Amino acid sequence: MPIPLRADYDAAGLRAAARRTKDAAQARRLLALAAVYDGVSRTEAARIGGVTVQIARDWVVRFNAQGPTGLVDRKAPGHASRLNHTHRAALAEVLESGPIPAIHGVVRWRLIDLCQWLWEEHRVTAAKQTMSREVRALGYRKLSARPRHHAQAEDAIENFKKPSPPAWRTSRARKASPPAPSRSGSPMRPVWARRTRSLGAGPGAAPGPRRRMTSVRRRPTSSAPSAPRRARQQASSCPTATPQP
Repeated sequence: MPIPLRADYDAAGLRAAARRTKDAAQARRLLALAAVYDGVSRTEAARIGGVTVQIARDWVVRFNAQGPTGLVDRKAPGHASRLNHTHRAALAEVLESGPIPAIHGVVRWRLIDLCQWLWEEHRVTAAKQTMSREVRALGYRKLSARPRHHAQAEDAIENFKKPSPPAWRTSRARKASPPAPSRSGSPMRPVWARRTRSLGAGPGAAPGPRRRMTSVRRRPTSSAPSAPRRARQQASSCPTATPQP
């Protein structure tokens, strides 16, 4: 026999709630249960919701227990935490007090050391990832701090500190001294000295004397057709050779 729906709701109320909600999954489930209020079979209501009859029955159970809010998807609870309130309080106390090297064998806590301490003190196993989440939930962060010896003298640290060198300053004697001569023998010009401009430089200067132009007559270069012609001219200009006996 199917489970009846609660009597304080009706089909019109569920359809109105489906129009107001912004959750598509909740709206689909509300419309499927509204069809049940109208007298539709559970098989047809499951077809409207796009699920099987068993899932539609689960909707009815959740709706009868919590109303329309019970049809909203909820996050799965998951596995229960391995650490309870007693374990977390002891863990916070150990983190605040710090390790004792003679007992714990370390000078600062690591996640693997805290896992070992949890097993030795409370017989609870936890991975490094689980311990990291628990430590972060308590408000602590994993820091790679400088190891500190338990018998370290605070006053002795100042004697071994190296102070930073003071800022480099040019002495007054060096500022007053003249610039050093260059290797060529002439004194070097200061950096701030500017090169003087000539009187005739600039756009508003008077025009100077024009440069004297000389015309140069250029001789034509020889080409392939003119080479035989020049050879014939040279041959005609030579005197006629007299035959020898």
